Amino acid sequence: MTVPTAMASNPLLQPFDTPLNTPPFNLIENSHFEPAIDSCIAQARQRIEAICNNRATPDFDNTIVALEEADKDLNRVLNIFFPLQSALTDDEMMEISMRVTPVLSDFYTSVALNERLWDKVKYVYEHRDLYKLTPEESMLLKRTYDSFALGGANLEGEQREQYRRLSAELSELTTLFDQNIIRELNTYEIWLTADDLSGLPEGVVEEAAEAAAAKGRPGEYLFTLAQPTYMAFLKYSDRADLREKLYRLYTARNISGDYSNVDILRKIAEKRMQIANLLGYPTYAHYGLVNTMAQTPERVNDFLAQLADAYRPALKKELAELTAFASELQSDSIEIKPWDYSYYANKLRKARFDLDEELLRPYFELDNVISGVFGLATKLYGLQFKHREDIPVYHPDVKAFEVTDADGKYIGVLYTDFFPRESKRPGAWMTEFKPQWLENDSTDSRPHISIVMNFTKPTSTKPSLLTPYEVETFLHEFGHALHGLLSETRFASLSGTNVYRDFVELPSQFNENYLTQKEFLDGFARHYLTGDTIPQEYVDKIIASAQFGAAYSCIRQLNFGMLDMAWHSITSPVDSIAQFEIEAIAPVQIFAPIENSLISPQFSHIFAGGYAAGYYGYKWAEMLDADAFSLFLQNGIFDAATAQSFRNNILRRGGTENPADLYRKFRGQDPTIDALLRRDGLIK
Repeated sequence: MTVPTAMASNPLLQPFDTPLNTPPFNLIENSHFEPAIDSCIAQARQRIEAICNNRATPDFDNTIVALEEADKDLNRVLNIFFPLQSALTDDEMMEISMRVTPVLSDFYTSVALNERLWDKVKYVYEHRDLYKLTPEESMLLKRTYDSFALGGANLEGEQREQYRRLSAELSELTTLFDQNIIRELNTYEIWLTADDLSGLPEGVVEEAAEAAAAKGRPGEYLFTLAQPTYMAFLKYSDRADLREKLYRLYTARNISGDYSNVDILRKIAEKRMQIANLLGYPTYAHYGLVNTMAQTPERVNDFLAQLADAYRPALKKELAELTAFASELQSDSIEIKPWDYSYYANKLRKARFDLDEELLRPYFELDNVISGVFGLATKLYGLQFKHREDIPVYHPDVKAFEVTDADGKYIGVLYTDFFPRESKRPGAWMTEFKPQWLENDSTDSRPHISIVMNFTKPTSTKPSLLTPYEVETFLHEFGHALHGLLSETRFASLSGTNVYRDFVELPSQFNENYLTQKEFLDGFARHYLTGDTIPQEYVDKIIASAQFGAAYSCIRQLNFGMLDMAWHSITSPVDSIAQFEIEAIAPVQIFAPIENSLISPQFSHIFAGGYAAGYYGYKWAEMLDADAFSLFLQNGIFDAATAQSFRNNILRRGGTENPADLYRKFRGQDPTIDALLRRDGLIK
C-alpha cells in the first residue's frame, strides 16, 4: 500500500544507519517531516492508550516512566525539525510548520486533558512515599504532575475545550510571529556608494562589495540588517544620518506591512492571560514562574528593581561622560541618540583604553578561536574534539565533532554552524538534535548538540575574524553545549538544559568570564597572518575595559526584563502597544522614545521562544555566574577540583534536582548580587 511504502522509505522513521547514530541529513527532505510527525503522534497515542488501559495499580514505572517514553519517537523527529526550522528554513518549511503546529498542540493538549491518564498520574503522586524514589525519579514525578496540573488537567467541561482551543491558537500565533521576523529581515537591502562608507572597517566594506557583486551590481555596496552587519555599522559608521537610517529600519521591523507582529503579539499576550486565568492564576507571570528559582512575579520584580537601583547612578555617570566626550569630539554640544551610543562609546573606549576592536580582530581568527574555546573544555573537563567529515551535516557551513572524555570515552556529537544566511534566523543559540538518556538496559545514549551563530563571514581575501563580542557569544553558546554534552541523567526530559528556566543560563554565562582572563587568551589569540600571540598590552586593555559600559549593558537588559514582565502581568487586553511599552520600561528608560521604534514586535525570546515571563533569567543567571566564577578566581581559573565540582553538581545533573540545591552543593552557599556588582566595578 502507498502509505506503508512511504513510511518505509522515510529516513526519519528508520534506525539511523550513520556514524554515532547521527541524523541522516543527506537523506532527509522537507517532505519527510509531516508524515513522520503524523506517524509518531499516532504511535504515541497508542502508547498512552495502553497506559490508560493497564489494569495494574498505577506506579512509577507503569505510569510515569511509560509516559516519559511514550513520545520518544516523536521527539526524535521534532528534535530535527525545529532546529532546522531556525537554521535552514525556506517557504516550504514554514508552511509545514504552520500545518503541524496545531496538530502538535492538539496532541499535547489531549495528553494533558486525558482524564484517565491524569487519574493515574495523580494516584502515583499522592502515593509517592510508597515507592522509595531517587531524587531524579522524584523530580520526574513532580515535573510530570506539574505539567498536567499546569496544562489544564483539573479543568472540567467547557473549560477543557476552552483550554484546548486557546493552546492551539497560541501555538499558531507564536509560530507566525517567529516566521514574520525571518521573512521581514530578509527583505532589507541597503544600497550604498563609496561616499557612504566613512569609518566602516575594511572587512565590513569588502563583505558589502561582494554581496553587491553577487547581485549583479559591482561598484556598489549592499548592506542588510543581519546582526553582525547592523552592529558593526552602528559602531563604526561616521555617518550619523546612515546610522539613524539603519537604526530606524531595524527597530521598526514587524510593526506594519505584510509581516506585522503587532496584532499577533497582542493576541499572544491575551491568550496567555486567558490560559492563566482559566487555571486559577491572576496573571501569566504567576503561572509561568511556578517551576523557577524565583517562583513569584513579586520576587522577580524586586530583583529587577534592586539591580535598577544599583546601576542607575552608574548609568547616569556613564552617559554624562559619553555626552561630554562626544560634544568635545564634535566641537559642539550634542545629545546622544540611541543610534549614536555604540559609535561614541566605541570611540570613548578607544580613547580611554586605546582599544580598537578592529585591531583585535586579526587575533581572533575563527579557527584559532575554535581551538581556544574547545581547549577551555579540555582544560576544565578533559574533553577532546575530533572533526568527523563522515558525519552528515545539514549545510556545507556546518561541521560535526565527536567529543570524548579524557580517557577516550564517547561523550557526544557537537555541530557548529557559524555564518549568516537567508535561511537562518538572526542571533545565536544552542539546541539539541538528540538529548542524553539511559536506555532500559542502562546503556548511556549520548547527546547530539548544535550551536548556531551569525558571525562575520570570511571574504575572498580574509578568513572570519571575530570581535571580542563574537568570541564572548561563542563562549556563551558553548557553555550551553557543555551543559547538554556532559549530561548524565536517566531521563531525557531532565537531561542537559532541561532545567528551570532561570537556571539554564548559568553554564553559558559562566563561560563568558574567561574572555577577560589572560591565561585563557594567551592559549589561542594569535595573529592570523604572523602567528604572533596577542600583545600583552592588548590583553591588559581588554581586561581594563571589561567594566566599560557595564551600567548601560545592565540597564538595557533590564529594559527587556521589565517589558517581558509587563506583558505577562496584564489583567486586561492592551490597546496601544507603543504606550504600553513606554510605560513598562519607564523605570529603566535610557533614551527618549523614538516614534515607530518598538522592541515588542521583534521580541522573539518572549513571543516565540521559551522566555515568556522569564527574560529576567539572564540577569538572574549573571548573579549566579558571577558568584560561581568568584570561586574559580579564588582557587584558580583552571583549578581541577573546582571544575570537577562544577561539572558534577551543575553540568552533569541537568534538571534532576532543584537548582537551588545543586548550586549550594557546588558553591556551599546561596548566591548574592555582590559578586556581580564587584565584577562590574560598582563595589570594591
